[in-house]
Amino acid sequence: MHQCWLPILLEVFLLITCTINKLQPFRLSGETASFIIRKMKALKYLCILLLYFFYSCRKVTDSFNTDEKLSLEIPAYFPQPKYNFEGNPLTREGFELGRRLFYDPILSIDSSLSCGSCHAQVHAFADHNVSVSVGVFGRKGTRNALPTFNLIFMPLFNWDGGVNHIEMQPTAPLLNHDEMDITMAEVLRRLRNHPEYPKLFKRVFGTDEISARDFLYALTQFQGAIISSDSKYDKYLQGKAQLTAEELEGLALFYQHCSSCHAGPLQTDFAFRSNGLEWNRHEEGRYHITLDSADFQKFRTPSLRNVALTRPYMHDGRFNTLQAVLDHYSELGRSKPAPDYTDPKLKDGIPLSESDKEKIIAFLHTLSDFSLLSNSNYSEPRLK
Repeated sequence: MHQCWLPILLEVFLLITCTINKLQPFRLSGETASFIIRKMKALKYLCILLLYFFYSCRKVTDSFNTDEKLSLEIPAYFPQPKYNFEGNPLTREGFELGRRLFYDPILSIDSSLSCGSCHAQVHAFADHNVSVSVGVFGRKGTRNALPTFNLIFMPLFNWDGGVNHIEMQPTAPLLNHDEMDITMAEVLRRLRNHPEYPKLFKRVFGTDEISARDFLYALTQFQGAIISSDSKYDKYLQGKAQLTAEELEGLALFYQHCSSCHAGPLQTDFAFRSNGLEWNRHEEGRYHITLDSADFQKFRTPSLRNVALTRPYMHDGRFNTLQAVLDHYSELGRSKPAPDYTDPKLKDGIPLSESDKEKIIAFLHTLSDFSLLSNSNYSEPRLK
């Protein structure tokens, strides 16, 4: 426990000492000086007691007492990470600081929302089964929140690819009017004036002068370390589990009809496509970023990892079930006309019987990583 309060005693002592030193040039009378010094000493001990009590009550249960380097367990069949923490070494302290920031509502303008509010661990770091996220002051956005795991493998971020680096990804929700609506200057002001964050940043980055870079580095250490690779499908690939006959048939159908876009072990080709959704008049897709008319209504092909846990689906959350998603593809170009901007691969839809859909859905459930939902390393840190 002394490791918690000793730095506080030293800081208070220095503060009082500096105050007394500043009084010396006034050459006060001996009686007056003695009176002031007695009062300052009393104040010093009172501050020590109050600060010790406050910090003891507010202390986070998770330990920040080691610079232990962390390594990520990534399956050999996963793609090479696009981000490897060069220049931002992954440590236990950095990870824990990033975790605390991720769950702290201080990062929203009205202190009502944290990153974890719309990226809930119980939903595989997606939103709480709502079509679009609700931001500060009840403002309703236009997009469904993408899950925040396996981010180090992503070349571009968000539905429109408007962010091209994982370290910059948090700035999108922070600055967005309908999400957290806060400036970086205000974030830094709050963190610098916080009773605990300056010390935590100093222990990770060697300085308590909190910078935007170090703030984003810390968030990246936490978010980048969230790896989902423990599904039934992973165990199947590793020879540790068997898929049922229905799941295997679903896997074969998935390869046949879906894997040209949902490719590889993360079930995404990282490309931007229009999948034939009717325009909702709110979103223009990647065109919003590139201003290239060819990108109108194109959105990022999402990974299908944990897809059964992250409903609803599509960029605007218009489909509430996997059945509805597959119905869309099987009806597209048949009973439902395909818009002109639809990707050529989907102009004629995907021919699927009801039995095919059931089998594909059975396979998609094997992509659920339930250990991700219960891993306490990713959970909100508790205060006591």
